Amino acid sequence: MQYTHLGDSDVSVSKICLGSMTWGEQNTETEGHRQLDMAFEAGVNFIDTAEMYPVPSRAETYGGTESIVGNWLAARGHRDRIVIATKVVGPAGDWMPHIRNAQTRLDHANIQSAVEGSLRRLRTEYIDLYQLHWPERKTNYFGTLGYDGDDEQDPGTPLDETLRALDQCVRAGKIRLIGVSNETPWGVMRYLRLAEALRLPRMVSIQNPYSLLNRTFEVGLAEISRRENVGLLAYSPLGFGMLTGKYRRGVWPPKARLTLFKQFKRYLSERSLTATERYAEIAQRHGLNIAQMALAYVHSRKFLTSTIIGATGLEQLAEDLDSVNLRLSDDVLRAIELVHKDNPNPAP
Repeated sequence: MQYTHLGDSDVSVSKICLGSMTWGEQNTETEGHRQLDMAFEAGVNFIDTAEMYPVPSRAETYGGTESIVGNWLAARGHRDRIVIATKVVGPAGDWMPHIRNAQTRLDHANIQSAVEGSLRRLRTEYIDLYQLHWPERKTNYFGTLGYDGDDEQDPGTPLDETLRALDQCVRAGKIRLIGVSNETPWGVMRYLRLAEALRLPRMVSIQNPYSLLNRTFEVGLAEISRRENVGLLAYSPLGFGMLTGKYRRGVWPPKARLTLFKQFKRYLSERSLTATERYAEIAQRHGLNIAQMALAYVHSRKFLTSTIIGATGLEQLAEDLDSVNLRLSDDVLRAIELVHKDNPNPAP
């Protein structure tokens, strides 16, 4: 396993981070613990979860994933060897009315409530990395394109209030580091400038989508990551499983995520299917596993801190973990760039 640091902190994290959003929905607690055991044995010390997990988020399962992680930590006694990242939801509205009565905002009261809930479920005294799951203000995330800037009626909680609420948790010893997720270049830079001006905690990471099907991070955010030392935690590096090749040629595996939950359409466009087929052909020509090739590409980016992988089965997890040792040849990289040039970002 390879390791790096979160921002300019002394917190060392593995190049692969184990994602957890299926635990409690597609995976049982026992299966989640087996995945944690396998990843830990492979050298993974970085676990990502969120208060809203598992996904899809439902009242009956809300917080279940954090509880699964917390029970594993309590049973194994690895707390001092594990870096735990979790997240507070942004505005949920009618989407998740079961979370704080649908009044979720990134204000002081909500952040304090969310932190306390996560600490309780994770059975820990502190959270290593606490992330804002998505912005409160009206902006682009989750694949939204176009921007009209019309937020005059409700511009959201001021970013300095959010940062002060996080600072209070840091000072209380409840969280060590902070990060953003599904953020824009403006949002990242604004938080950084506020931290500098007000002497508040600095964002150390940004968890955004990044894969062969979605390289929009490279436009704007990649430069910020490099120059400001706010590394990418890449989520959906396999495009919700699309880049494993299991959905090729109209196949819909019965227990696969995109088969079970039709609402997740971000990676199902015709352009995504076309690009995936071409990436699969590259892997086949060079004797590679397409999933490992896709992950190895993400691992190789200079703006990356860690790649968040998730799997419902141990066989797939083992393949994903092995990808950290794969180095793509110049021929493979050139072929990948040709596909991207012909069909850029089919699943933004």
